[in-house]
Amino acid sequence: MSEPGAKKPMRRLRGEGTVYWDEKRRRFIATRIVGYDDRGREIRRKGSGTSRSAALTALNRRIRDYEKGLAAGADKTTVADAVRDWLTYGQGQVDSQTVKTREHLSVHIVADIGDVLLRKLTAKHVEKFLASLAKTHSTRTLADTKAVLSNAVKRAVARDIVDRNVVEFAITPRGKAGRKSKSLTEKQALDVLSLTKGHWMYPYIAVSMLVGIRTEEMRALTWDHVDLDAVPPVIEVWRSVRKSGDTKTKKSRRTLAIPDVAVQALRRRQREQEGDRARAGSQWKETGLVFTTSLGTGLDAANVRRAFRSALKQVPSVDPADWTPRELRHSFVSLMSAGGAAVEQIAHVVGHSDTSTTERIYRHELRPVIHTGATFMNGFAIVEDIGPDWHMDPLFKMPGAGQQAPPTEGA
Repeated sequence: MSEPGAKKPMRRLRGEGTVYWDEKRRRFIATRIVGYDDRGREIRRKGSGTSRSAALTALNRRIRDYEKGLAAGADKTTVADAVRDWLTYGQGQVDSQTVKTREHLSVHIVADIGDVLLRKLTAKHVEKFLASLAKTHSTRTLADTKAVLSNAVKRAVARDIVDRNVVEFAITPRGKAGRKSKSLTEKQALDVLSLTKGHWMYPYIAVSMLVGIRTEEMRALTWDHVDLDAVPPVIEVWRSVRKSGDTKTKKSRRTLAIPDVAVQALRRRQREQEGDRARAGSQWKETGLVFTTSLGTGLDAANVRRAFRSALKQVPSVDPADWTPRELRHSFVSLMSAGGAAVEQIAHVVGHSDTSTTERIYRHELRPVIHTGATFMNGFAIVEDIGPDWHMDPLFKMPGAGQQAPPTEGA
């Protein structure tokens, strides 16, 4: 049926398809058979427009997409559609925190360029978006955001939605300078070790600073991987709180000697945990973890961060708000270096795959002389300097002591 009042069109050549007027849609529809599927059924493509030429143009565009191997409906897929599809189906086996981080980053993408048709997306779109994000976010965030977008478009390429990933051609700008990690000075480190002994977090602080274990490895440490009676006492760093349960890299899986102050702190931790178990009774959950809440469950990152800063309130030489638990590991590296350990030795002890990470990220003070971690830490912090161990109960009975107890489950 033709549009009322329109001239009768010339007959089209065989194979050019059909153009007709759709009264209900008030548009011209152009259609053509472009092939046959594996069962011999026709494969048609359609295009519509307010004129015959517009309908034919739309049809030809869809035919080109078909010939390129692009899926039907590809011309209507937006950047937001591609990102949501990747978040839902394309991430693979990653932990919940990684999923949460990627979802947070995707919010920026959807808000800025989410309505752009994926087939119209250009490297310029991406660079303009990243430039606007660079005003308020770090370079690391820009790189991670670009990676989310690139992975989403890469999935769309694999599913014939677009024929190339333009995000790979975009240049990532430099963002805002991030907060640089730092390490405690020798005096600050000794102050922290001696003045936080009245806090329940002390064993965590002592082991982290004097053994150099990652905070994600500390939270996953179990008693069956700690041998305080061995000669020398050792910690087997074989696990982390990652979804896989494995350490960050193959070289991160290591067995480390423990300096005396850390041994003493872990023995104290055993006594405190036995007291927690007795007080909790039937509510105690046996996890085998070394560092737990008062009910036996594992500490999350927020628990550790709050408790660490609470403990640092006892140390006048540091501002608690300026420090995070991971900087105890940075302090371990710098203290070893200041004591004469070679960068190769430090990298081996802290579980870096090569020395470049140690130098680039942890290089607060590095000197090229060989020493071992536990031997040095025994020379740096000896029991006599830090002071003898003491039990916590008398402190809790003192009026106004103000000491903070371990968090309960769900804190």
